[in-house]
Amino acid sequence: MTNTLIQSLEAKRVVPLVQSDDPKTALKIAEALLAGGLNVLEVVLRTDAALDCLEAIAKEFPKAHVGAGTVLSADQSIEVIRRGASFIVSPGLDPASVQVANDAGVPILPGISTATELQQAWNLGLRTVKLFPASLVGGPKMLKALSSVFRDVRFMPTGGVSPTNLPEYLAVPAVLACGGSWLTPADAIASGDFAAITKLAKDAIAIANPK
Repeated sequence: MTNTLIQSLEAKRVVPLVQSDDPKTALKIAEALLAGGLNVLEVVLRTDAALDCLEAIAKEFPKAHVGAGTVLSADQSIEVIRRGASFIVSPGLDPASVQVANDAGVPILPGISTATELQQAWNLGLRTVKLFPASLVGGPKMLKALSSVFRDVRFMPTGGVSPTNLPEYLAVPAVLACGGSWLTPADAIASGDFAAITKLAKDAIAIANPK
């Protein structure tokens, strides 16, 4: 993980998921999130136009950390890096994708949900991973158990994280940041209410960083 990416994650502690089938809409979502103070964005590969959305955001906002999520293979890893992704997130652990990321010098956060997968990630040299789907595999209790054994690993839990349980996740010392789709609700995007996304971003930062 690059120092600047780590610092951004430590500062805001929340990573929004950007999903769109239109690059112009994706740019508006990204702009709204950045206006709300979130500068680490994960563009998920869940639509046919996801790669175009990723490329558009990376070009338009070069100072933001624009990553690719839902990356499933080495070929996809190569492509998202070509499209400008500054980090990669995957739902599971794929050693070939890890190798591609390492060779390119791009941070990768693979998803793990068991101690066995985490041990494999650890032995691949990874010290930052994603717990997914966090709420279904034990949530904060699972994170506490895993971090007691893998003491030098930091986690980005994603899946079932919400404003309600965000403080509980972030209270676990090993949690670096949380990923969340609640920051970009489909109804707000469909209605063009990007101000609502900016407000959700600001609210999330306030929850994650109480004064």
